[in-house]
Amino acid sequence: MKFKITHVTTYLFDSEVFLEPHYLRFRPCQTSYVDVSDFITTIHPQPVGHKIVQDEDNNVVEFCWFEGMTTQLTIRAESVLQTKSYNPFNFLIYPQSFNTLPFQYNDLQKKLLFSALEQLPISKGLIDYALSILKRSNFNTISYLTNLIKHLHDDFSVEYRAEGAPFMPEETFQLKRGSCRDLSWMLIGILRQQGIAARFASGYYYFDMIAPAYELHAWVDVYLPGTGWFDLDPSHGIFTGNTHFPLASSAHYQHTMPVSGGIRGSANSKLNTQLIIKKL
Repeated sequence: MKFKITHVTTYLFDSEVFLEPHYLRFRPCQTSYVDVSDFITTIHPQPVGHKIVQDEDNNVVEFCWFEGMTTQLTIRAESVLQTKSYNPFNFLIYPQSFNTLPFQYNDLQKKLLFSALEQLPISKGLIDYALSILKRSNFNTISYLTNLIKHLHDDFSVEYRAEGAPFMPEETFQLKRGSCRDLSWMLIGILRQQGIAARFASGYYYFDMIAPAYELHAWVDVYLPGTGWFDLDPSHGIFTGNTHFPLASSAHYQHTMPVSGGIRGSANSKLNTQLIIKKL
């Protein structure tokens, strides 16, 4: 399948500001199941400098800097993607000890995965909720991950929230609802508490809609030896497929934001976004 993605982000300021350097994360990742055949960004005001860099998490990021004053910043990112057939269950966990929880990464893996293992504060209630699912899964790693995301999908309501950081895991657990990023951050808290390396992923998710209204989506990367990093979508209760298009992943959600940067000035701002995903 072939897709065209158009993502327009506009910041409107009520008085003139100076734009500090910005990092942009709109370029879809090249994966084993997605070829990025075309990508272009159009930025207004036009930057005086622009460079493609890799950030601390090896995400491909556009770094740009500006001159002069402005009352808006508009970023239009256009991508053309070609997907391949993909079976998310085509893997072999090795060593076999990782098929059963709890498991232990070796010392080198712990060092390399350190940030993705950093525990978040979660309550006993949330720990017990996950533990009950683990027991019913007979402590089998893949059965547990499959059942866990299904329960999160069934037990929590998904709601749209345009702005703001993810809620802490306990807040989402108590509310029994949250945005895709809230559910993903809660899942990360659960997995890290159980010694499983997990990262926050941001990107696009295409599925057929009668009246298309796409938004930036969030899910979770999990690391298992032999399998590598693979993805879980708690909002939909599934392992991700070839219509999940990642933009960035990091142990810290701040490093997956599509736009990172500051301004000089005292203006208030308004954010407008438009995301169109078309199957060609």
